[in-house]
Amino acid sequence: MFSGIVEEAAKVVALDKDKDNLHLTLECSFVKELKIDQSVAHNGVCLTVVKTTDKTYTVTAIHETLIRSNLGLLKIGDKVNLERSMKMEALLDGHIVQGHVDQTAECVEVKEMDGSWYFYFKYDASLGNITVEKGSISVNGVSLTVVDSKDDMFSVAIIPFTYDLTNFHQIKKGTIVNIEFDILGKYIQKILRQQMAK
Repeated sequence: MFSGIVEEAAKVVALDKDKDNLHLTLECSFVKELKIDQSVAHNGVCLTVVKTTDKTYTVTAIHETLIRSNLGLLKIGDKVNLERSMKMEALLDGHIVQGHVDQTAECVEVKEMDGSWYFYFKYDASLGNITVEKGSISVNGVSLTVVDSKDDMFSVAIIPFTYDLTNFHQIKKGTIVNIEFDILGKYIQKILRQQMAK
């Protein structure tokens, strides 16, 4: 379980294909604190640490993860948003993020304002996911508030701290991002669909 408060954007240093799996090796400042079998969110995707060295650690993304997320699009040198699992006694600064990405979305516009940025994302609404204005959304693992909500689009506003700390500074028109929709909204959508099917 995560909160969507990114600790840092880590650099991808190696990508190794193994059948349908992808082993990702990254450098981060807290690598010495990581342990084998620990969960870490990568652009919002919960992955298990399988190997560590003095400077790097490795996680494995399986086929199911790769088809639902943007991890298969990563290149060496790319930045990945990292968050370690939430501690039960910790403050919940973001919102409840499970680390289970629902789908990807494409950035269709970036507007630079006077000291902030608006990012607009388009997604495949036929998969049944929704956003609501002022609701929570996780974009590449970052807990955000929806500014504007449409049937297949939404926008978020980014402050300078988030822009600099996360990989939002690399997102431009055409960039594919990972989306985890709000868990409460997903449950409500499922209940409504079941009621309408009766």
